Amino acid sequence: MPASARASAPSSKRRLGSDQLDPIARMMRRFRLVFIIVFIFSLVVNLLALVSPFYMLQVYDRVLTSGSLDTLYALTALAFALLAINGLLELARTRLMTRLGNRLEADLGPDVFSAAFRRRVERPEAGGGHALRDLDQIKGFMTGPGYLAFFDAPWIPAYLALIFLFHPLLGAIALAGAMTLFLVAVAGELLTRGPVRRAADESRAAYRFVEQALRNAEAAQAMGMQTALRERWREQSLGGAIQSSQGADRSGVLNAMAKAIRPSLQVAILGAGAYLAVRQIVSPGVMIAASIVMGRALAPVEAAIAHWRNFVAARAARSRLEDLFERYEAPEPRTALPAPAGRIAIEAATAAPPGGGQPVIVNASFSAEPGELLAVLGPSASGKSSLARLLVGVWRPSVGHVRLDGADLSDWDAAQLGRHIGYLPQDIELFEGTVAENIARFDRVDAGAVVRAASLAGAHEAILALPEAYDTKLGEGGAVLSGGQRQRVALARALYGDPRLIVLDEPDANLDDVGRAALTAALSRLREAGRTVFLISHRVQGLGKADRVLLVERGRVRMMAPQARPEAVAASEPRIVELGPQGRRTDGGGER
Repeated sequence: MPASARASAPSSKRRLGSDQLDPIARMMRRFRLVFIIVFIFSLVVNLLALVSPFYMLQVYDRVLTSGSLDTLYALTALAFALLAINGLLELARTRLMTRLGNRLEADLGPDVFSAAFRRRVERPEAGGGHALRDLDQIKGFMTGPGYLAFFDAPWIPAYLALIFLFHPLLGAIALAGAMTLFLVAVAGELLTRGPVRRAADESRAAYRFVEQALRNAEAAQAMGMQTALRERWREQSLGGAIQSSQGADRSGVLNAMAKAIRPSLQVAILGAGAYLAVRQIVSPGVMIAASIVMGRALAPVEAAIAHWRNFVAARAARSRLEDLFERYEAPEPRTALPAPAGRIAIEAATAAPPGGGQPVIVNASFSAEPGELLAVLGPSASGKSSLARLLVGVWRPSVGHVRLDGADLSDWDAAQLGRHIGYLPQDIELFEGTVAENIARFDRVDAGAVVRAASLAGAHEAILALPEAYDTKLGEGGAVLSGGQRQRVALARALYGDPRLIVLDEPDANLDDVGRAALTAALSRLREAGRTVFLISHRVQGLGKADRVLLVERGRVRMMAPQARPEAVAASEPRIVELGPQGRRTDGGGER
């Protein structure tokens, strides 16, 4: 495949074609032996379900007419033994499905999490947490009685055929009842599919809104937004509740119909059997046996109707997961590359936000060598943070390349690449866990490396002042820390593991003078260690430390000469000397 073709985001994913199955289907195929065993158990269970009707048939037609107690004892003992086996098989197939559901969650959970994670990176507005709830929905249906009804359904024709053998009139009543209940099930599909799907969509939208509101609860409380946010959530939640109620009402009507039809059929077949028995066309035992067999024949249909909403919800969840895997299939395995020195090159790169839209980085070309510190300046919304995402591989260019030590970022394994990159985003997020775990990126905690990173970031003393130092547990988003402490811990996380390429987006936004001095010292040490550092800032103070300056204006990147005055860079004065992609002066002067 040409290198240019790999630059686009979709090409880095393994797309599902007609010869490929989504992960759920692949897992179902992998455990087909379990389904075969459950199918065989279901066959035996449904055969043993005939024990009761045949026992009644023998009691009425043989024991009562002959008065033989020995026959009664033998039939009763045999019936108890077979029913015990039936109960054990029912338990076995239920446990098999329960364990299969648990295995589904254990095996697919990481894939669903990774796919939802990638979707959230590429489409922040799309959420992603509901994907794991979709997996729970599928698991819940598979481990419930509704799923086993599908294994029992194939034996309905056998039961109906047996009733026809008793007498065609009895068979006709049972067949009419089965068809009626089947039509009720079809009506349930048609009437509940839409409301259940819309209720799920509304519920996910309300959940995303609550997530956003709680994430910004402090600011909302300060500005008196709580009531307005609550009402907005209430409107969204109410919409989902209305749809859910509509689906529940329709499902309730169908369940009520099924519950009314079921005893009516029982009365009809008993009445017809009694008529035939009085006319001496069939024996009384046939009347009782036909009633029991019909009940068993209709049981799967009744179960399907009772659990139809769960089935519809599970099917919708399956469809959403298929779409998720279709769009965010696991990347192709990559050959491990040697640790980079930190040489970065942007080659005619154009990038737009994931999902389309106007490019925010246009035809950018520049390079940086190990040991260089590049300052990235520009007005708000000029594309500085977008350039940072491009440099660390969060975004992929639609045109052009971003190369680390000559290798396109798409050629790197994501986990391997991440170990060589330090990234401090503008919006800092810490996770629930200890300070040490956050700095260690939730990998195995190397205490020495954690302390070194914290010391380099100027965070060591501040961390020691916490109640349990590095073992202090942080709440969601690092709630126990101040803004400056969060900034320093996030900077330590970016520096953990001695990364070769470091991109810092507004690293001094929440720092005091002491923190800025520590940051300046850290930048000097990083340069001395030969690390490639990009410093994104609105500030022009301290740019004397930078080797070169990148000016970003409306998505276009210009490289400035290191001798340019900070105030000139801020004003973009014409006297600034521009440099080409490799650091060559464009005015004909000597190379830097």
